[in-house]
Amino acid sequence: MSGASIAAYAAWDVTASISTVSLASDLESGEEGAAPPPSIDAIDGGVNLLLVGSDSRTNQGDAYGEDEGGELNDVTMLLHIAEDHSNATVVSFPRDLVVDLPECPEGGGYTAPINTALSQGGLACVALTVESLTGLSVPFAAEIQFNGVIEMSNAVGGVPVCVTDVIDDPYTGVYLEPGTHPLAGADALGFLRTRHGVGDGSDLGRISSQQVFLSSLVRTVKSDSTLTDFGKLYGLAKAAASNMILSDRLASPDTMVSIALALKDMDLSKVTFVAFPSYSADWVPEGKVAPDTEAAEILFAAIRADQPVAVEAPGGIASVVDPNAPAEAAPADPAPAEPAPVDPAPVDPEAPVDPEAPVDPEAPVEPEPGSVNADGSTVLPSNVKGQTAADYTCSVGNE
Repeated sequence: MSGASIAAYAAWDVTASISTVSLASDLESGEEGAAPPPSIDAIDGGVNLLLVGSDSRTNQGDAYGEDEGGELNDVTMLLHIAEDHSNATVVSFPRDLVVDLPECPEGGGYTAPINTALSQGGLACVALTVESLTGLSVPFAAEIQFNGVIEMSNAVGGVPVCVTDVIDDPYTGVYLEPGTHPLAGADALGFLRTRHGVGDGSDLGRISSQQVFLSSLVRTVKSDSTLTDFGKLYGLAKAAASNMILSDRLASPDTMVSIALALKDMDLSKVTFVAFPSYSADWVPEGKVAPDTEAAEILFAAIRADQPVAVEAPGGIASVVDPNAPAEAAPADPAPAEPAPVDPAPVDPEAPVDPEAPVDPEAPVEPEPGSVNADGSTVLPSNVKGQTAADYTCSVGNE
């Protein structure tokens, strides 16, 4: 009875702190929050959850600069958890990605950077934009601001982050020497915000640096038994509820805990972080990027089919493999291939190819993007950068 009372109070305490917003899918059901929350267990069916980081300074204090009244979704991430909970994919959308914004309550219906969606119609508009861009349904969404990132990083007890070169960014106030740093609170926020201090100073570099943090975060919460401790899980749920705006279907402590539990037994190598593929184009404004629709379709076709994905190699513009990674986590170097004997005879380029000719089984074969590996993962194009949670990586500073 005491345990049940404590659990009931914990659930009530979390619920009392929640601020909610309705997504389009909630309103289409005819009743806000109509979908019943799942039980505290792994959620049945694949899960798509949108996480939006707002740059709004409203009610955030004076530490982040002047409140200019705007609100941009400078961080937009989509988490997909497979139906059988065997794998998960997190896609980061560059803030400067120029897309077609759908019709939203307060605007939209034109082409603009994706980070303007929040100002056009709030969290619901960002969800509609991501649905339009990916072909996925997004029933769960959450928005977090600066102070919320501080509280959430404190709730997990900090995250160890590896740095290869000095990160010195006066814009966010972060200064980190080479080495591994346990980041929590304002330090974690500063690291996640910095783009001038990492890689090439771009938002694409910031995404790969954020993946260093996120992969370490997953390893941290799995290694310290957070996902098997209901007290810790409800503590995280409380921190989230107090510092985030949640969609109606996510606004239940049971739902939040259930989504966390879906990751409990997942292999770290099956949790993959990728950046939405993009490129510089003449038709987008300077400093913005266009979506690589062909590469993106391979990525999201795999997610829609509930398949895991595989990046070519871990790392990105602002991240590299940690040279001091644990031996079992370091990627294995393939054995050097024996050089094939060279036929000195000239080759006639117009000679017919014999389909019956034997194929050298030792010859390396590059997997085609969109093909499926032996483990069932879809091979992503080389310009889809990212890593798995099993990949120990370091953020590359840019003084």
